[in-house]
Amino acid sequence: MIKKIILGTSLLFSSVIFAQEGTASPYSFYGIGDVKYRGTHENKAMGGLGVLPDSIHLNLQNPASLSGLIMTTFTVGATNRSTTFKTDSQKETASRTTFDYLALGFPISKKMGVSFGLMPYSSVGYKVDQNTTSQMTSGEIINTSKRFTGEGGVNNVFFALGYKITPKLSIGADFQYNFGRVETKSYVFLEDVHLGKREINTSRYSGVAFNAGLMYQTKVNNKYDWYSSLTYSPQSNLRADNTGSVASITYSGSGAELESDVVNYSETNTDFKLPAKYALGTGFGLAKKWMIGAEVTLQDKSSFVNRFDQITNVGFEKTQRYVVGGYFIPKFNSFTSYLDRVTYRAGFRYENTGLVINNQSIKDYSMNAGLGLPIGRSLSNLNIGFEYGKRGTASSNLVQENYFGIYIGLSVNDLWFRKTKYE
Repeated sequence: MIKKIILGTSLLFSSVIFAQEGTASPYSFYGIGDVKYRGTHENKAMGGLGVLPDSIHLNLQNPASLSGLIMTTFTVGATNRSTTFKTDSQKETASRTTFDYLALGFPISKKMGVSFGLMPYSSVGYKVDQNTTSQMTSGEIINTSKRFTGEGGVNNVFFALGYKITPKLSIGADFQYNFGRVETKSYVFLEDVHLGKREINTSRYSGVAFNAGLMYQTKVNNKYDWYSSLTYSPQSNLRADNTGSVASITYSGSGAELESDVVNYSETNTDFKLPAKYALGTGFGLAKKWMIGAEVTLQDKSSFVNRFDQITNVGFEKTQRYVVGGYFIPKFNSFTSYLDRVTYRAGFRYENTGLVINNQSIKDYSMNAGLGLPIGRSLSNLNIGFEYGKRGTASSNLVQENYFGIYIGLSVNDLWFRKTKYE
């Protein structure tokens, strides 16, 4: 029965992820879009902390953790996020529901585990209206209305493995293929004139990437557990095959868009270099009871380029991401109290995204909390989390995003690939 549920969920998820609109942020206009968090909701509820090896949950941030799997584990997650966009004079709201990841992992020996899955890498989804006024040499005042829209994103398919070198030290690697499609449109209309100009640009992305990880755990005073985690992703390339068109457009009485004088661009190719990334973290606690940890992620985006080279007020810089979080379980094997078996998680994240607009560094802060709810007496659980955060600023003609998200993840465990003694 569990295998049928997993298969059905996988088919549903894989069909939805390609069609979803994963963001409403105007900042997804830049770079290759709004880069998504790569991790499960169990880790996200701790601010995104990925230092913990787990025998019954997947850690998608460090593949070395796979060496500790004892059961086949299937995990899937989704998020609903509501965002308020604020400028110095306006306010708008938007809501998006997205599937965040789907993965399956299982042990293939006492020292090795593997996993594979699918998740979004980045999302593009914005709609920006702009009204400008200019004066001609003749003194005539011209009012121009502009609209910019974008949709699509880059998806990530991965295969990962982890191996336990010693009882304390594990290594791992995951191999990724990134692919996707982004379409952007820009419209320009003169005031009181029904005829306008429309430009469409379509980019199809593809490329491979690699991530390596180390995990070390030991005992302190023969009681407490100390964890450390290191991951490294070398620089990788993302190829974009670009096409485009320009057309004159008008609208019918029913509002349908009519085009004429269409001119298609010849195909061009662009290579984006995704910068190398390092993450180092540590944690301290008591197994199956509590843990607190911290993690820092560094990436130099100063050489990164924007999809649209003609934009002059945008740049990139070194990015830093700091996370502090942990969990608490009152009594994981309690027979009398369900609440004692619940995992309580919380965390805080601060991130300099590396995007610089109008000389302003775009920063992102969030607070997270969540519950890991056991399903019956099994090791499977339902994970519910909450996130409140702020990105950007309303100064310098920019947009501040205040967001609140509710995310739900399912982690199902079962014994596969083992021959039973009795039928």
